[in-house]
Amino acid sequence: MTIYAVHYGYEPAAAGIRDAHRAIHRQWLSEEYQAGHVLLSGPYPDGSGALIMIRVDGDIDAAEAFMANDPFNAHQAVDSVRIVEFTQVYGPFED
Repeated sequence: MTIYAVHYGYEPAAAGIRDAHRAIHRQWLSEEYQAGHVLLSGPYPDGSGALIMIRVDGDIDAAEAFMANDPFNAHQAVDSVRIVEFTQVYGPFED
């Protein structure tokens, strides 16, 4: 399985959309965390976005397909998404 870093970018104009859908977004994150697909997640303290580390079986297309299921994406609450493969050298994420 491959680890990806997902960077969400937030603009102030969509803050109301995020507020309206935050509970279901966090429910989805919780379920995927329990399933072992989301490794960690959280917003940047300055409000500019969030980081979600995921583990998927496949390439970047699989990572994009997985993240398309996030309710924030379905409700257009995220202004930009950058997904990059991540190679852990040290850390808590085991195979």
